[in-house]
Amino acid sequence: MKRDTKIQVFLLCLVPFVMVLGNSMLIPVLPKIKKAVEINQLQVGLMVTAFSVPAGLVIPFAGILSDQIGRRKVMAPALIVYGTGGILAGVASMIFEKPFWGIMAGRIIQGIGAGGTYQLAMAMAGDVFKSQERVVALGLLEASNGFGKVVSPILGAGFALISWYFPFFAYGFLAIPVGLAIWFLVQEKAEFKQQPLENYINAVKEIFKNKASGLLASFFAGMVALFSLFGISSLYSDILERDFGILGIKKGLVMAGPVFVMAALSFVLGIILKKAKNKGLKIFVITGLVFIISGQGLFLLLKGMWPRFASLVLLGAGVGLVMTPVNTLVTGSCSTKRRGIITCLYGSLRFFGVAIGPPLYGLSERYGIVPTVAVLSAAPLLSLAASILFINVNKILEQADAQKASLASAAGSSLESKEALPSSSKKLLTLRRKLR
Repeated sequence: MKRDTKIQVFLLCLVPFVMVLGNSMLIPVLPKIKKAVEINQLQVGLMVTAFSVPAGLVIPFAGILSDQIGRRKVMAPALIVYGTGGILAGVASMIFEKPFWGIMAGRIIQGIGAGGTYQLAMAMAGDVFKSQERVVALGLLEASNGFGKVVSPILGAGFALISWYFPFFAYGFLAIPVGLAIWFLVQEKAEFKQQPLENYINAVKEIFKNKASGLLASFFAGMVALFSLFGISSLYSDILERDFGILGIKKGLVMAGPVFVMAALSFVLGIILKKAKNKGLKIFVITGLVFIISGQGLFLLLKGMWPRFASLVLLGAGVGLVMTPVNTLVTGSCSTKRRGIITCLYGSLRFFGVAIGPPLYGLSERYGIVPTVAVLSAAPLLSLAASILFINVNKILEQADAQKASLASAAGSSLESKEALPSSSKKLLTLRRKLR
């Protein structure tokens, strides 16, 4: 890579790193916030929800807007909004005696900004880089995302040593400079033209027409995996501090363990699947969901700090096994022209999974850990059943082979390969011409 190219890759890699801190960095600090603000566990969970729900709602619209005006023009301001929301939450914590609603307002603003970050960084990497450079750039983006998940609990615990509300300010210190750097230093090569919203709607309809059951089962698996991970993690974070007196950096290191296993397994599995040419995708999803269910079951049966840590490691491994194949199925289900909107829809559901996990698992404060976790374990059980019944890898990836698209393009065809279109679909033919 050229020097300018390396700089652009580095800046794009900072986007998922900063974004993933949105919830992960706050998880180990939540017990301190709970005590300082004098709120219950449900309200603590809502601080995660206040970030994730707006992000999930904004993601599809940010994706569509970026296709109209460009990725940089959406992503850079979004990062600044994200950082500003964090600073506002920090200021509210400093000046108000009861800052809960001020923190919630700041977290909502953060979430709105987050909706225009990671997914667009992935899309921009696809736009800017070609061939092997694109593969390298996307791989580095995933690695940066995983690295952020590993170090975020440690960073959160470290910042909290200064003050329980300092992590909020850290979002601004990190995100705003990255947003400005993206605006001034990252150049876009793709040309963006305004297209009717109807084109996107019709495209989604065409994709889901034949692949609805498999895609929805894949979406659900990804959402449930993150729902379980963040829900159990928030619960375990409170247990560490309340029952075992684990605080500060030590707590951050403990919380980073399951996430490290998840990130490492996701990375290794990506290499395996690339060499295996995506064989075994469904098996890995099913195995991962079994691990998640088993991890939650062991969390109920085991009582000590380290036994429960082991159960979380098993759960984290399950999430790692689920996410990589699901990401492959989602991105491989459609052509390049449609990948943005499909990926954004999936991204929204992932955020909703993160959003509802902590407050629902927080109900354990009222109803007890065993009943709460037992009931919520129904989600991965349902996802397991749906994955077994409805995920058909060949059908989901059918007619979405990148090689076909490349051959069609090289031949100067205005259409994708003949195999990529149902022979009888005149409507789809017209739609593809419009999208081009």
